Amino acid sequence: MKKDQPTNSELEILTVLWDRGSATTREVHDIVSQNKSIGYTSTLKTIQNMHEKGMLSREPHGQTHLYFPAVKQSDIQQVMLGGFVNKLFNGSAKNLILQTLGNQKPSQAELEEIRAMLDKLEKDGDA
Repeated sequence: MKKDQPTNSELEILTVLWDRGSATTREVHDIVSQNKSIGYTSTLKTIQNMHEKGMLSREPHGQTHLYFPAVKQSDIQQVMLGGFVNKLFNGSAKNLILQTLGNQKPSQAELEEIRAMLDKLEKDGDA
């Protein structure tokens, strides 16, 4: 599967499956419909389309199918973040980070983790 950005509905379904590992259409629908009004057939059609796109894999499970995510959460996050940074921050990771740090005060542990990552990036850049 090429790494396209999922729609909002597809992302909701992927999130359920990333959390659970696998689920039937009914199980996915029961979770998704807790937060928004959506018909079962809409959930089913979206899941079928995602399977056709290669986002989901499935195996028979009695009278239904058990669905599994066929894409990694980190891969989708990378694609979506890249698009977000390009659209909103003109491709500048620096502007994204400065805006984020300006809006949210990081904890001491988070600051230490950020420093460690910056140190690693600098070290790897010198190699």
